[in-house]
Amino acid sequence: MQTQLSEQARALPRGEEAEAILRSCVHCGFCNATCPTYQLLGDELDGPRGRIYLMKQVLEGFEPSASTLQHLDRCLTCRNCETTCPSGVQYHNLLDIGRAVVEEWVPRPLGERAIRAGLRAVVPHAGLFKTLVRTGHAFRPLLPEALKAKLPRQIRPAQPRPEVRHERQVLMLEGCVQPGLSPNTNAAAARVLDRLGISVVPAREAGCCGAVDYHLNAQDAGLDRARRNIDAWWPAIENGAEAIIQTASGCGAFVKEYGHLLKDDPRYAAKASRVANLAKDLVEVLRDAQLESLGIRSDLRLAFHCPCTLQHAQKLGGAVENVLSRLGFHLTPVPDGHLCCGSAGTYSITQPELSRQLRDNKLNALESGQPQVIATANIGCQTHLDGAGRTPVRHWIELVDEAMD
Repeated sequence: MQTQLSEQARALPRGEEAEAILRSCVHCGFCNATCPTYQLLGDELDGPRGRIYLMKQVLEGFEPSASTLQHLDRCLTCRNCETTCPSGVQYHNLLDIGRAVVEEWVPRPLGERAIRAGLRAVVPHAGLFKTLVRTGHAFRPLLPEALKAKLPRQIRPAQPRPEVRHERQVLMLEGCVQPGLSPNTNAAAARVLDRLGISVVPAREAGCCGAVDYHLNAQDAGLDRARRNIDAWWPAIENGAEAIIQTASGCGAFVKEYGHLLKDDPRYAAKASRVANLAKDLVEVLRDAQLESLGIRSDLRLAFHCPCTLQHAQKLGGAVENVLSRLGFHLTPVPDGHLCCGSAGTYSITQPELSRQLRDNKLNALESGQPQVIATANIGCQTHLDGAGRTPVRHWIELVDEAMD
């Protein structure tokens, strides 16, 4: 795609990157065929190709409007378009750049600003978020339906974790919302890894991965969180930790971007690159392990929802399904498994109507094989899908943990 960025755009820290991404797009439109919002709305500007044109205009000097902001906001950043694209367009990076520029030009209504500020004030803070979840759970009968849907139907308490006792050791990102919404998930992962001869070393100082701030256009704040995590993990990395495990694929996708996002930071570039290389989704460890040693006994019939951040961002589509099949679980077929469930971080709060439509479509597909339970690999997807009150939705590692003899 031919483009001529304005002088102002060229002066942006990522101006050259934006220009390179725009030039890589051949505007073929293949991306629209797999874009969830384009499928729902049928508007060219609510598909990747249209959004790329909008961002191109802005970066060439045209003033954006409230409509521009709306079309960019509606993007789930599911990155399905990147999986489809024959030219390898790094759409998500262009979107980060474009959204930041548009945000500076177009003032948001007060209500939107309040919601986004509230999300940033609560979600990244694990302790505060956990307290609010438990308070909401206690008063659940009194809450409006919209809030009830954001709370888990059941909070399974964290079971004891094994002591650090193996030579092989890994770090684990605890996350910000998972300890409140599904506190047993990371504990289950630690127990399964322990059975495989791998110990999880605690790093309590590490917190939110930074994705919440970053994708709500508080990009500097998101990168500051990334730097704090790098500092928290670095002593263990120097002592030989072989990986940084994530049980939430959304966090994993962002941590794997640390190297790219901090490449121009003279203090953190090398460390960020090292952290990004060490970052692994839990399934990347299990798929290479001797799974027979887990002693799994289960005839559970389940459908697996592969999160967008696992299949499109981390390119690990089919990995969890393969592990579960090897362990003896019976997986039911899932039509249109490439499509987003509508969770997409905070999207279910900022774009509730579109999010509900996508959720219901996804549940219809997941339930078509009549599973007993739906498994997934990301806490956002888990909470969003389970909030419909239909088939129970669990993290897959908890199902594995429960099936060990």
